Amino acid sequence: MKILSRAKQILKILLTEEEAISVKSLAEKTGVSKRTTQRELGYINSYLKGYGIKYFSKTGVGVWLEGTQEEKNRLLSFLYGEETPDIPNKEERRKRLILEILKEKGLKKLFYYSSQFGVSEATASTDLEAIGEWLSGFGLEIKRKPGSGVYVEGTEENYRKAIGAFINANLDTKLLWEAYENTDEVTKDYNYVKNSGIQGILDENITKKVMECINNIDDKRVETLTENSYMGLVIHISIAIKRIMDNEVIEESSKIEKDIVKDTDYSLASKIAKKLEEDFFIKIPKIEITYIWLHIKGSKHEKIQYGTAQPGMTGGKQLKQLVNEMIDAFDNENAYLLKQDDEFLQGLLAHLQPTIIRLMYGMQIHNPMLGEIQKSYADLYKKCETVSEVIGKSLGKEVPPEETGFLTVHFGAAIVRLEGRKEKLRKVYAGVVCSSGIGISRLMSSKLKKAFQNKMVLSTYGKNDVTPYIISKTDFFISSIPLEIDDVPVLYVNPLLNEKDMEEIRHLFYKYERLPQKHEETSSFQEQLDHINKMAAQIKLLLKYMGFFKVNGAVTFDELLVMAGEEITPYSDRREMIREALQRREEISSQIFAEFGFALLHTRTKGVIRPEFTICVTHDRKPFRNNYFKGIQVAVIMLVPEDENIQTNNEIMGYISSLLIEETDFMEILKNGEKEDIRNMLSMYLKKFFNQYISKI
Repeated sequence: MKILSRAKQILKILLTEEEAISVKSLAEKTGVSKRTTQRELGYINSYLKGYGIKYFSKTGVGVWLEGTQEEKNRLLSFLYGEETPDIPNKEERRKRLILEILKEKGLKKLFYYSSQFGVSEATASTDLEAIGEWLSGFGLEIKRKPGSGVYVEGTEENYRKAIGAFINANLDTKLLWEAYENTDEVTKDYNYVKNSGIQGILDENITKKVMECINNIDDKRVETLTENSYMGLVIHISIAIKRIMDNEVIEESSKIEKDIVKDTDYSLASKIAKKLEEDFFIKIPKIEITYIWLHIKGSKHEKIQYGTAQPGMTGGKQLKQLVNEMIDAFDNENAYLLKQDDEFLQGLLAHLQPTIIRLMYGMQIHNPMLGEIQKSYADLYKKCETVSEVIGKSLGKEVPPEETGFLTVHFGAAIVRLEGRKEKLRKVYAGVVCSSGIGISRLMSSKLKKAFQNKMVLSTYGKNDVTPYIISKTDFFISSIPLEIDDVPVLYVNPLLNEKDMEEIRHLFYKYERLPQKHEETSSFQEQLDHINKMAAQIKLLLKYMGFFKVNGAVTFDELLVMAGEEITPYSDRREMIREALQRREEISSQIFAEFGFALLHTRTKGVIRPEFTICVTHDRKPFRNNYFKGIQVAVIMLVPEDENIQTNNEIMGYISSLLIEETDFMEILKNGEKEDIRNMLSMYLKKFFNQYISKI
């Protein structure tokens, strides 16, 4: 049978001792605690089966083995002949050494580590010095006690940070998730997790139980956690439970306790703690609940969590200001356009909220792609280092490279979208095929619509529906069954569309949205007329109902939103919808552009039934006096209804937005002209836009 390394060391000592040895002396020789040694001795008889050797224990005397020398030598030969860990790679050996140190606190002999890895004591000593730098990054220090051994000194809080960081750095959390979710069968991945050695610090049974506990908590904040954040929370709690069960509790912190805001996140942490107490029959200290709360606040959600208190942040305005400063620092030239990218702003804000918590409390985050980001996107990463400096200055904390790496991903995606808008992109036409065109293809189509929304036109077909005409108007097919098609690409996928399938579909989508429309010349004249009529109708509505009103120069932002609603619609419920929509948009990122002298209050809302373009200036045409407006002279309000014309209206409003900064005469007439002057100039520019649109059809 396989004998674990700690039991092997105990057996070697007992087999070479001529007299009884006390458990305390045995513990000192092996470099582990007396309690651990006693636990290992409880299994000793199972290792002696088949050797004619017996184990004895007597209080006040000690422990010893009895048997012939021949039998003892035979067991010793087996112990020394059994494979030592095959870790020839220095880096891998040192990783395993860190794991051994984190598994259990306490004094250990140098001999323990040398025998564990099959190296000399001198090599084990060198390895300990080498890993000291990694441990010091978490406030831990390797100490040597002459004649006794080595141990790690540091707080329990730092000890746990090191454990969490080691798990994140050396084991994919997605793989860990799959291993614990696939409980019906022992998969290859599951074996990998079990054999990785992580189980020494992340107990399998505890982790499964923690997952079950969290999954049974009925709370949207748990349901909206990203996969990595969910797994991070599981790991954090699993480590905490194991440490509590080992009587290792985090020290009280007056600073953290002072910053506690007993908000809804704290209620959730308390609910989780109560369930853990019931499931594990333990008492969760108050400081542990606080750390669960901090971890929840430092987690990323798939949707922005509004209305939760942010320790260290006085409110949304401060966060908004920080976002604006970050964008300005990244690229001042394109800052205006980046601030119009709602997808970017939503994603950045969702990322920034937990980032602030992590930085304020020194919480670690693992970024497995950091090296690749720094290498492949060196220029973007360098620009994001400037962004990190803005955050660091605001919080008085240093921003680690891992966080800068994540910021690079967000800003990089925004730049790609910005460049993409400069390209002529089109809709992609894809066919989804299954045997009947009713069942599986509908399920696949539903998932694809969520992923690509209105950028991809999807049609579902049965195998026999794919005619030459269908092929002629389709860019590519996505099929769960074999098809005999040679003229266009066919992607054969799993009916459930796994991540590999989705990546291949994204690749083809990206390619075709940049290619000319397939058989563009065959587009019917009737279709062209429909598009032109739709565009003409929306432009006509916008010009006919264009709004213009004046306000007192001392008006506040909130008052302006109310007045805008009153100007645009006579219905009180729709006025409130407009006000709320503009307020939500302002909470994401300020729409006040002092550098250009105007505010651009734009959003989609059910509060309007047609595109709305309204101008607001002060009675005396002087700058707004309220500090919130930062001295601007005009507020431009652009609203788009949530209806079937949303794409057409977005094109129109996007064009008008570009006029605000590209055409000085247009901005001048907005600031100083009257309603009809503004309408006439807007008509002139929209006529130009309409002619360009017709030429493209």
